[in-house]
Amino acid sequence: MTTPTAPVTAQVRGREIPVGLYVDGAWTPAAGTFPVVNPADGRTVAEVADGTVGQALGALDAAVAAQDGWRHVLPRERADLFHRAHRLLLERADEIVETMTLESGKPLGEARGEFQLSADFFLWYAEQIAHLHGTYAHGSRGDYRIVTTHQPVGPCLLITPWNFPLLMIARKAGAALAAGCAVVVKSAKETPLTCALFVRALHDAGFPAGVVNLVHTTSSAKVSAALMADSRLRKVSFTGSTGVGSTLLGQAAANITNASMELGGDGPFLVLDDADLELAAEQAVLCKFRNAGQACVAANRIIVDSRVAEEFTARFVALTEKLRVGDGFDPDTEIGPIISARQRDTVRELVDGFRETGATLLTGGREVPGDGFFFEPTVFSMAGAAAGDICRRELFAPIAAIYPVDSVAEAVAAANDTGYGLAAYVFTRDVDRAIAVSERLDFGMVGVNRGVMADPAAPFGGIKASGLGREGGHEAIHEFLEPKYLAITVNGTGAGL
Repeated sequence: MTTPTAPVTAQVRGREIPVGLYVDGAWTPAAGTFPVVNPADGRTVAEVADGTVGQALGALDAAVAAQDGWRHVLPRERADLFHRAHRLLLERADEIVETMTLESGKPLGEARGEFQLSADFFLWYAEQIAHLHGTYAHGSRGDYRIVTTHQPVGPCLLITPWNFPLLMIARKAGAALAAGCAVVVKSAKETPLTCALFVRALHDAGFPAGVVNLVHTTSSAKVSAALMADSRLRKVSFTGSTGVGSTLLGQAAANITNASMELGGDGPFLVLDDADLELAAEQAVLCKFRNAGQACVAANRIIVDSRVAEEFTARFVALTEKLRVGDGFDPDTEIGPIISARQRDTVRELVDGFRETGATLLTGGREVPGDGFFFEPTVFSMAGAAAGDICRRELFAPIAAIYPVDSVAEAVAAANDTGYGLAAYVFTRDVDRAIAVSERLDFGMVGVNRGVMADPAAPFGGIKASGLGREGGHEAIHEFLEPKYLAITVNGTGAGL
């Protein structure tokens, strides 16, 4: 444990990285700390400030004080700040990528990909700032004008997850700040250092004090509840489990707080009988095992037409068995560790649950020995297995389950048989089938012949228990804006007309 006079930076792999809270333009310590653990070896990377409810409310105080000034910063000036921050992020790419791998475990190649996508999102928002236009129209009776404009919703709480620590803060904070909202970011306790490096880039770019605030804490529920209970908070954007999202929505109801939720997924990956099986297998492996399966858009259920199931399964298993599991700093590693020992235990329990349904284990199914939290990429065939709750829950694990079906109609019905509605995937050589099936899938996003969809210009998000709102595209900034309508009398008499 530390005292409030503890240092706010630490040496991590020879680099000085912020480990304090960032409030009102300054890095500050906390009375306590918590360890950030490298999941590849179980060792402590750094001790990070453990923010209290009082410090989180202090961060909100700073955001509230900065809000009016930030919303009136001219669009070009705000965009210039974004462009400076973007250049700093690019200059610091290696530091950010290596820190991400260190605390999340993801392989360097994946971390580099996440970095580039995050930088692209941030640049996209910078380019939109000067193009947030309103409308002008005649009233229905003609004697007044309808002018619509937009104003920032106000101070925002942004709650980010550990599985994509840079992408989530860049995507949320980028949109909120572009819209003119001051923010309080609550990082995931597993990956606070990546968030800190992002915020340091904004600080060094010259973002005004109080506009961006960052709180790390091990008391997430208490901190979030206190912030949500404060009527000055006007927006919450959360990425995480559906259960926590539901709790936050309940808290948001008290003050009618605007809410965006990117929640769990149960992604069906449909392989129709005319699919390019080589492509489908390659994309399925990427979609399923990227980030060790710890992604809300992962292929949760691989639904394959029975006429091609045997060939697809053989290809998929062969590719899975070639995947190299190991430390993310090893250039040959393709699958990193599970984020924690507790989460690895959950993966083991999931494997046991699949076995209990009568599923056939095709490969994997075991922990990888060593100090880290590794698990083999695992594939089950669900042919003849009993359906159960485990077949309709988000796995968030390196476990693939292949479900054979006998028709396109059965595939669509199976895909939609879930309370989630985030991402789905369709593989077919027929454009007509692709469109028809996509339109019948009850999901916010559908990838056609591809297993990765995230793009700065596209609206990312789901329906049903997978959330509310969108991140990315033109919709993203508007999630942090409120439309304002001005009714202006124009009768012409004052102009002598």
